[in-house]
Amino acid sequence: MREQLQKKIDLKTKPTGSLGQLEDIAMQVGLIQNTLSPSINKPTIIVFAADHGIADEGVSPYPKEVTWQMVMNFVAGGAAINVFCRKNGITLKVVDAGVDYAFPNGIPVINAKIANGSRNMRKEPAMTIAECEAAINKGREIVRNEHAAGCNTIGFGEMGIGNTSPAALLMHRVMKMPIEECVGAGAGMVGPALQHKLNILKEVSEKYNPTSPLETLATFGGLEIAMMVGAYLEAAKLGMMILVDGFITTSALLIACEMNADVRNHCIFCHYSNEQGHGKMLDFFKADPILKLRLRLGEGTGAALALPIIESAVAFLNEMASFEDAGVSNKE
Repeated sequence: MREQLQKKIDLKTKPTGSLGQLEDIAMQVGLIQNTLSPSINKPTIIVFAADHGIADEGVSPYPKEVTWQMVMNFVAGGAAINVFCRKNGITLKVVDAGVDYAFPNGIPVINAKIANGSRNMRKEPAMTIAECEAAINKGREIVRNEHAAGCNTIGFGEMGIGNTSPAALLMHRVMKMPIEECVGAGAGMVGPALQHKLNILKEVSEKYNPTSPLETLATFGGLEIAMMVGAYLEAAKLGMMILVDGFITTSALLIACEMNADVRNHCIFCHYSNEQGHGKMLDFFKADPILKLRLRLGEGTGAALALPIIESAVAFLNEMASFEDAGVSNKE
């Protein structure tokens, strides 16, 4: 299939390689879908929201109430991810994976709450193995439902005050990098506050020694991160194209790929986040992200913004004339 796709790309009415990274994207989409004529059907972004016990240790400048307040903002259509999904024709779903708040009935939030947030990992593991497995399975189920409704292209986003902390710890563990290189400003920690965050995460890291990807996720992760792990695993299993967003979503991907290396082959890396650590994650995956816009918002915003470029890559592969079609002479 790779050779056939390359031939189709090269015979378009253009100098070889002149569409640059778009040609790489077209190749990747064709390989994921195992076809010379790929399509993007019902593109969907799922935002998983949860609270984090570690937020009690002052690792974020925002109070944790912001998690549920932002979920309500998603519901009202007022967040960045709402705007970009509307602009680019993407369906947006919001999932309560473990927000410490009782949402009113009847609002468009998928209730997948495993617990009212993760535990404070300075004191105990973030989740029990059972909670972690329940979150993974729920993530799988949510993706299965989207696939059954005709979606073949899916991206994930997240909302959870304090969630750059579990993401940094997962990166530190999976990539075996010094914690200092994994911890960044998150929602805006600078100076002494950032040093405090680093000190807390160093202490947490030294407290535990998990031996499997599941145990690592349960110890250092979060409910929305665990749900995304399940979502990645299921999307790959179903042959879907996965749009990878930023730092938090890529930390979940690290664990998903530890569980099943094939997940990587279904991923298109949408952007290079400005959160310290994300560039190193991308290097770890040997990824060539589509956008570099200094984003560090999360929510799936990078994935939503990259989709039109991916759609353009698919369009040239399907619609652009070949030299033969157009009666244009190719080079000798």
